[in-house]
Amino acid sequence: MSTDPPAPPGAPTGAGPLRLADVARFVRERADGVLTTLGPDGGPQAAYLSLTATERGELVLDARVTSRTVRNVRRDPRVAVVCGGADGVTLQAEGLAEEVHGEERRRCADVYRAAFPRFAGSLADPGIAVVRVSLTWARLGDYRGVAPVLRETTPDGTHDDVG
Repeated sequence: MSTDPPAPPGAPTGAGPLRLADVARFVRERADGVLTTLGPDGGPQAAYLSLTATERGELVLDARVTSRTVRNVRRDPRVAVVCGGADGVTLQAEGLAEEVHGEERRRCADVYRAAFPRFAGSLADPGIAVVRVSLTWARLGDYRGVAPVLRETTPDGTHDDVG
């Protein structure tokens, strides 16, 4: 019998590959994380923010168009994200971020609004950007047991149970 605490919803089980649906569920349940962008000098710049995910496994956030987050994404789309961790289960991810417009903005804003109804009004503000992160790599790790359980995925569908 395991003495490890029961897994929280969305935690990796070690059974089967990590899928983008697993990533999306985990992010939605936690609803916040740290997004790291690259500053003008190439150095990391991190922001703690509200975060959700689409059914496609894209991460969605909003930010002021004048923020360094949006300025950095416009210049260099490479980002890293960390979500969770306080309970010993964490998502580490990398991807390409972009400020979305038109139909994609509406689609992503609908997802964000559903996750965070309190921010619905701000999404109508032209000073607020909706940012979508398309993941290029993700690792969901459960570090609560004696040996960590690590599951990874990439967009080409390669999966790995690495722990």
